[in-house]
Parts: sequence; structure tokens; C-alpha cells
Amino acid sequence: MPAFFWPSVAGGILATLVLTTLLRAASELGWTRMDLTFLLGTIITSRRIRAKAWGFALHLAIGIAFAIAYGAMFAALGRSGVLLGGILGALHGVFSGTVLVNTLLPIVHPRMGTADSSARETPLIEPPGFLMLNYGRQTVVVSLAAHIVYGAIVGWAVAGHLL
Repeated sequence: MPAFFWPSVAGGILATLVLTTLLRAASELGWTRMDLTFLLGTIITSRRIRAKAWGFALHLAIGIAFAIAYGAMFAALGRSGVLLGGILGALHGVFSGTVLVNTLLPIVHPRMGTADSSARETPLIEPPGFLMLNYGRQTVVVSLAAHIVYGAIVGWAVAGHLL
């Protein structure tokens, strides 16, 4: 295993827990209507109660995978740290908010409506819309900030472990 692998995994676990907590807190505070664990979990199950548990597990796995990719980028650059991680987190946040959640998720999600859904269809989940604005005007800001924190944590975890 490359030197960055295990620090990336550990950083990915911690960073994903923090990111998920920040998004959940923002939802509880009324800053967004987005519930990411529910969105991801309903890809796997239609049972709303179990969806959040499945969604958390899926989000954790995705978070670890992204952290390993961050670690590989840090290794390719030959450096890591909180600032560089935060910059990667910002890029990740923009990408996830504009491409992953906005464009790809409605296409692959079996229980989410799309812009092409007819009025007779009753999707379980509202699509996020451009910049996730269907979940509230502050959603993009909250998501971007949480991803910057995620990247900073992964950058911190990997710092000092590159050869």
C-alpha cells in the first residue's frame, strides 16, 4: 500500500462523519431541506426508516473512496495539508453540487423525479435542481462549506505521510 493509503482512509472516515454531521445540523437548523443520507439510502430501499442507515453507510463508503483519491492527488503533488485539502474540498463541493447530485443522481435514482417526470408520476424524492436550489437557497453554500471542511480534514490526516 502507498504511504498515503491508511491516513487517507482514517481521514476519510473522520471527514465524512464531520461532513454528514454538518449537513444534518444545517437541515435541523432550517438552512437546507436536503437530507443526503436519506437521498442516498432511498437508492437502495423504499423503506424510509432504513433509508437513512443505508444512506449513511453508502455515504461513508463514498467518503472513504474520495479520501483515497485525495491522498493519491496529494502524493502526485508531493504535498498535503489543511489548505490544499480545503481547496480540493471546494473543487469537490462544486463538482458534487453541479454534476453528481444535480445531474447524475436524478438519472440513476429509482425513486427521484426528474425534469422529464410527468405530472402523473409520484416520485418519492424531489430532484435537487440547479445548484440544489430545490432544497433551499442556502443548500449550495452549506454543501460547499461542508466539503471544504471535509477536504481540510483529509489534507490534515495525510500531511506528513507522503514519501
